[in-house]
Amino acid sequence: MTARSAHASTPLTVDASRPGDAPRTGMLQMGTNTSPDGRAIGINSRYLTRDGEPWLPVMGELHYSRVPEAQWGDELAKVRAAGVDIVSSYVIWRYHEPRPAQFDWSARNDLRRFVEISAKRGLLAFVRIGPWVHAEVRYGGIPAWVVDQVPVRSDDPLYLQYVQRFFEEIAAQLKGLLWKDGGPVIGIQLENEYNLTGPQQGREHIATLKRLALEAGLDVPLYTVTGWDNAVFPHREVTPVFGGYPDLPWGTSTDMSPPNEVYGFRFASRVGGDLGAQTHNAGPGDADAVADETPFLGAEFGGGVPMMYRRRPVLDADDIAAMLPVQLGSGVNLYGYYMLHGGRNPPRDLDGQESTATGGYNDLPVIHYDFQAPFGANGEAHPVLGKLRPVHLFLQQWGRALATCDVYRPDIVPHGHDNLEVPRYSVRADGDRGFLFFNNHVRQHRMPAWNSVQFSVKLATRTITLPSTPIDIAPGAWFIWPIGVTLGNARLRYATAQPVTRLSSAEGETHVFAATDGIPPEFAFDADCVKHVASVDARSNLSVHEADGALIVQPTPGEPFVATCSDGTRITIIVLACEDIERLSVLPFDGQRRLILTDALAFARDGELVLRSTDAASFDFAVYPPFTRTPTSTQQMVESKQSGFFQRFIVTVPPVAFDATITPLRAAQTVPPVVPGGTAHAAVEPTPETFGKAAAWRIDLPEAALNAPGLGNAYLSIRYTGDIGRLFSGANMIDDHFYNGLPWQIGVRNVTIDTRQPLMLTVLPLRADAPIYLDARHDPRVGLKDQVADVQSVNWVPEYEVIVSRG
Repeated sequence: MTARSAHASTPLTVDASRPGDAPRTGMLQMGTNTSPDGRAIGINSRYLTRDGEPWLPVMGELHYSRVPEAQWGDELAKVRAAGVDIVSSYVIWRYHEPRPAQFDWSARNDLRRFVEISAKRGLLAFVRIGPWVHAEVRYGGIPAWVVDQVPVRSDDPLYLQYVQRFFEEIAAQLKGLLWKDGGPVIGIQLENEYNLTGPQQGREHIATLKRLALEAGLDVPLYTVTGWDNAVFPHREVTPVFGGYPDLPWGTSTDMSPPNEVYGFRFASRVGGDLGAQTHNAGPGDADAVADETPFLGAEFGGGVPMMYRRRPVLDADDIAAMLPVQLGSGVNLYGYYMLHGGRNPPRDLDGQESTATGGYNDLPVIHYDFQAPFGANGEAHPVLGKLRPVHLFLQQWGRALATCDVYRPDIVPHGHDNLEVPRYSVRADGDRGFLFFNNHVRQHRMPAWNSVQFSVKLATRTITLPSTPIDIAPGAWFIWPIGVTLGNARLRYATAQPVTRLSSAEGETHVFAATDGIPPEFAFDADCVKHVASVDARSNLSVHEADGALIVQPTPGEPFVATCSDGTRITIIVLACEDIERLSVLPFDGQRRLILTDALAFARDGELVLRSTDAASFDFAVYPPFTRTPTSTQQMVESKQSGFFQRFIVTVPPVAFDATITPLRAAQTVPPVVPGGTAHAAVEPTPETFGKAAAWRIDLPEAALNAPGLGNAYLSIRYTGDIGRLFSGANMIDDHFYNGLPWQIGVRNVTIDTRQPLMLTVLPLRADAPIYLDARHDPRVGLKDQVADVQSVNWVPEYEVIVSRG
């Protein structure tokens, strides 16, 4: 009998009855963890704490030096609206000390202002000081003048002098902003991907870096290092953080990747597979050795992947989102993204990218660093954001309960990440409550459908079977379901819908759930604590029946119901359909947290609601609870017929349109073959002289298109086919792009366009025999005989901004 047929007729079982290990405290030597007003950030062997309570935050990477400083306020507001708690950022040394002892902390290098704005937007900060940070930057961010004269990443005395001076400068910028001073900075990450064990290296070097940081004044509650690729570090002085990416653009294969390990639950080691470290260590590393002393924390779960010359994977939204149930279900107690927000390398630093020409392992674009992240290079929302935000909201609401839950493996598990014939799931439980995590998505590999499925979860004092009748789980599905939790005063035995958030009002609690695509939502309440269930809408087709001592409620997505508890209290349950949950934000407005449903990007800014709509001059948004007074708007806003329990508005903006015209300047010449080389012995980027063979077009754009009023931004959206695209304003290259089949988006407010100079687009031809990986959906080489360099379109796309204020 195969695993699939066995699971088609028997429950998928997990024994979660064994008590979890009690958290141990005082083992990790961290810094000052209490603020002047008594607030505390703590860490034990299993989870983080905030003010003494378990805490499971979301952290996202945004590099301040890669985003124009004028946009920090809005970009950090978007990050907060995405359900993120902590913003992390590398301090990239080469940007701050380009010449010895000449530091630059101005403009987009103003670390202090960035952290201050983060705090203003309600975000904590994790500062990743290196000094070697990788970040797809030349020499890992260490200035060339340092690399030229000393052995870096070691305890060489002169190198340490330079590092100490750099750390002291960072500390001066952060003075008064550390947690102990009442500021938002709760953590410092030392180095990155450190696995060197040669002379003056090894664990002792990390210990030295921590000592230098403390001596400089960088005294914070948490000190971390990356734990993958056989990392070495001093035990109990730092805690390792982990990660994983949905594809490996630093790989050397020109083929589609095999099933990736990030889609399989971890029940043994926290260490992921290849994360692209530039160095190697034959020893086992330290991460597994301290697993019983440190919590499972993440810092680099891929919010996307970068484009590297030899491999250019294109991700679908579920490729990133499906990692969440897997990693959380494996015990992760801090979910950290790299990257959450893309950007661009600073202007005029045109040799600062990682490249094989300067000894790097990979070739990156000179400027562009979109990363296919939830927020792109210009701060635009990519489709994956709608998949991730509901899970972030779940962690904000339920992370305290999840953090204490131990991990329990199923009775049958896949024998490897390439085994697609066994269901992938886990349970995290603490006593008689917990959560079920399931994943049936593996990037580029179809998982089977699982038919007639039920789960049987043995908890501390009871066994729960869910749902009441078997279900079918489709390929690609993933979900997080609650087991044995409480909603208000109602005990929820289980739900086949994912919890998202809770709202409180004078009428009582409202709990918001997300329907699982293809699976009917079902709520089972212990019958002794819920005496009545009714739909809010009398016309609703709500099914309620009793079975096995439970009240089984089967609502229709979008139609709320009310459960009256035995003590007379009431709770409202809203189950949103998948298409609505991806449009959902939860934002403060007019003194209350509210649900906002809209296709526009929504975020809060200084007490106002900001809505940004790309290309659509008319859009709607719905709100719950309804506004108590009609708000005002910078654009026409009309209340329309109520949509279910949501108050609905239609916003209309005067459309703005400009034409971008393109004129051919020169045809492409034949380019030489792409050759292997570098330390990876794989395809390397063409030499600088080769770019003279690129085809070129002039782009004409009215000056008004750069600063049209009423817009949050505007984009040049370029569709082309070739190898590498570059955009010049006069003689200055302002952006570049490795072709991957996706539109190349350039925010006109994210780059410097000189209206007195012509805009020129060049496209280096892609050869039919180029030994690089492209997604088959976007690979133009099929049937290509020689080379291609073509521009299909250049469009100007407006991003309308509407500000809604209290009436």
